[in-house]
Amino acid sequence: MSLKIDQDHSRFRAIVRGKIRENLRRYISQGEMMGRKGKDLVSIPIPQIDIPRFRYGDKQQGGTGQGEGDPGDPMGGEGEGEGGEGKQAGKDAGEHQLEVDVTLDELAAILGEELELPEIEDKGKSKIISAKDRYTGIRRVGPESLRHFRRTYREALKRQISMGAYDPAVPIVVPIPDDKRYRSWKTEAEPVANAVIIYMMDVSGSMGDEQKEIVRIESFWIDAWLSKQYKGLESRFIIHDAVAREVDRDTFFHTRESGGTMISSAYKLCTQLIDDHYPPDEWNIYPFHFSDGDNWSMDDTLACVDLMKQKILPRVNMFAYGQVESPYGSGQFIKDLRDHFGKDERVITSEIRDKDAIVGSIKEFLGKGK
Repeated sequence: MSLKIDQDHSRFRAIVRGKIRENLRRYISQGEMMGRKGKDLVSIPIPQIDIPRFRYGDKQQGGTGQGEGDPGDPMGGEGEGEGGEGKQAGKDAGEHQLEVDVTLDELAAILGEELELPEIEDKGKSKIISAKDRYTGIRRVGPESLRHFRRTYREALKRQISMGAYDPAVPIVVPIPDDKRYRSWKTEAEPVANAVIIYMMDVSGSMGDEQKEIVRIESFWIDAWLSKQYKGLESRFIIHDAVAREVDRDTFFHTRESGGTMISSAYKLCTQLIDDHYPPDEWNIYPFHFSDGDNWSMDDTLACVDLMKQKILPRVNMFAYGQVESPYGSGQFIKDLRDHFGKDERVITSEIRDKDAIVGSIKEFLGKGK
């Protein structure tokens, strides 16, 4: 029975996984999952899965063959047939939705399958150490919670046989304290591949709510994928107009600031965070910058180029720049980046026209497995 239940559960999870994958692009573009994310799970509405159920009527309501009427009378009253007043036959199926909880790791795996994302190749320089207990042997003393039943039974059986106390007709084996064996362990240090994402977003006057929503949705999916790739993932958030400052996640996604734009202020703060907290030989570093491509001046753009060449690119896995389309932005910055870094594989640029372009942008950013 247990095996049958496990098989049915596995089949159901496969159906759910298929439905999520089938509707994934709609989930991404509409941002349906954003408000459904818990600590470790995301609640997802899955359409078109019928779950069989019994439905009981109220007591004293009768049943089949009960109530008014004589045998042979047609079922249904006046007005309930083809010409019934106020009644029309429906041609559409009813809507059935089931909410299921999916782990972020499973969601990221579905994303990776759908977009054909490669596993990320770690730089191999991580020196972050994690302590982990491993069972390595057997000893005679220890807590009862670590008692090894099979080894204890074997020792008791050997003792009773050697003493002639074991009777095959009555195979009772009773361990004494000297028979007991316990698992032993030792703590081993192992490297953990840690990563940090440094999100930077332009919040100047030309970046509206729609542009920020695009950044929010794309950031959610980037986080999901990179969290699956690394055991430890940190996220840092920078917003900038003419001045940059570090903020928390909530402020990053909900700020309504406005002003001019100096992109170099964000790149300077990004460099400072790396200098102060994330040694490149210990961390995999991913800066993501989102803007509408409007910058204060060409001089500031050249300052950004210099910061990338001298301070940022030598330390990071990749540098991702996503340009959201805005009716107020010039869109020039992505052209300047491509002019200076078009042949540099560490720099990945993406134009995000609207929410429907988010899927393609994620593929451009993560599709090389850096």
